[in-house]
Amino acid sequence: MSAIISNENGNIVIDKEVVAKIASQAAMECYGLVGMASKNKSTGIVELLHGTNTTKGVKVDIEEDSIKVELFVIIQYGTKISVVADNIIDRVKYYIETQTGLKVSRVDINVQGVRVQK
Repeated sequence: MSAIISNENGNIVIDKEVVAKIASQAAMECYGLVGMASKNKSTGIVELLHGTNTTKGVKVDIEEDSIKVELFVIIQYGTKISVVADNIIDRVKYYIETQTGLKVSRVDINVQGVRVQK
C-alpha cells in the first residue's frame, strides 16, 4: 500500500520504496552503523548490503495515517548498541516526517550482527 496525501489540487501518492530509501539513507548517516543487513532465506546467513541494495534492509508498513519502519542493521563493535539504535530511530523518524509530511508511529531496529574493524 502506498501513502496518499490529499490536498485541494489533487492527490500525492508516495510509494513504500521511497520511504524505505529515505529511511536507509538517514540510517547510514548515523555514527556506529556499519550498514544495512539482509538475511539470506536459503542459508540463513546475514549479509551486509551495499549501494542501492540498502533498501532490502528496510521494511515499511503504511497504514491509514501512520508509517511503521523496521530496520535490519549491522553495528560497529565497541559502540553502545542502545545509543546507536536511539540515534538511528530519531534520525529516521525526523527525515521521513520532514521529507514526506507523513507521521511515523514506530521505528524498530533489529541488530543482525556486530562488525569488528581490522
